[in-house]
Amino acid sequence: MFGEWGIWFIGISSLIITWVTFPFFIKRMHSRGIVGKDMNKPNSPPVAEMGGTIVLLGFVFSIMMALFMNSHFGFFSGIDLLALLAAMLTIVLMGLLGIVDDIIGWKKGIRQYQHALIPIFAALPIMVLPQTIGNTGVDVPFVGFVHFGILYSILLVPFAITGASNAVNMLAGLNGLEAGMSLLNALALLVVGLIIGEQEVVILMIGLIGAIIPFLVLNWYPAKVFPGDSFTLMIGAGLAAASIVGNIEKVGLMLFGLYFFELVLKLRTKMQAESFGKIQPDGTLRAPEKIGSLTHVVMRMGNFTEKQVVLIILGMQLVVIAITLAVFWINYVTSTSAISYLGLAS
Repeated sequence: MFGEWGIWFIGISSLIITWVTFPFFIKRMHSRGIVGKDMNKPNSPPVAEMGGTIVLLGFVFSIMMALFMNSHFGFFSGIDLLALLAAMLTIVLMGLLGIVDDIIGWKKGIRQYQHALIPIFAALPIMVLPQTIGNTGVDVPFVGFVHFGILYSILLVPFAITGASNAVNMLAGLNGLEAGMSLLNALALLVVGLIIGEQEVVILMIGLIGAIIPFLVLNWYPAKVFPGDSFTLMIGAGLAAASIVGNIEKVGLMLFGLYFFELVLKLRTKMQAESFGKIQPDGTLRAPEKIGSLTHVVMRMGNFTEKQVVLIILGMQLVVIAITLAVFWINYVTSTSAISYLGLAS
């Protein structure tokens, strides 16, 4: 169904195009002065911005390769091309929004309320999919299936795309944090997609994973390139789009557990808090007086360096993923056994 080496080829193609392009991109950003200050380092050294632009390039290239392999060599038979293209378009639109936001900035360009409203238009391709229109509800963790009727496609889908994009954008600011969290979540969705046989989810996630890996290497401490909104908005949209297209919204919601916690902390500061800490002489980070991010919570737990804070949060996310996959597997085995029993009984 998938064509095992075909899937690997998609991921590798995304990885290669991203890996080869990044060195030239980083040099170009520095020569153009498109750099940001690394606030958690002594003297705040300049770092190339807008790394998400190249991640988006690698992702789009991988999807184009998947479409080429399907049309010319018959790979991924039975794939829903409309769903795949709709998801890709939503991700690209969010990536472009992030690029615009990175270039013109919040104060000069996109305002905060526009940042919340514009993604609704990016969600339109997924909103009009037949399977989205035909869906009437979502399986909410610890609650069960909730019926929303037509509100699912016209309200919940754009809310999910917007919410996920801005969530990834909230828990950010430390070297390797956004990229590490995104890679772990994409791997989790890839595993689920492989288990349930959702080709669209697998192709979307393998394309993202291939593009994220080179970026994570360059964004890891000490970072040579920053993600920018072009990365965070695109990745959030990608995770949400895959969850919706694959009808695994419950998995997506559970994976975002830490982001919900981050939202609660951000609301305490009226969404004004940054995730940074104050660099100390020994290289550790000290949290501000008022806690406004999960990063601050970790900083209060001990004397940790930036890298250690990131590793602790990634460890937390691994626990979230383990719980999510365990719940998914129990539900999957239970439902599969029930279907098998009904089939035998009939």
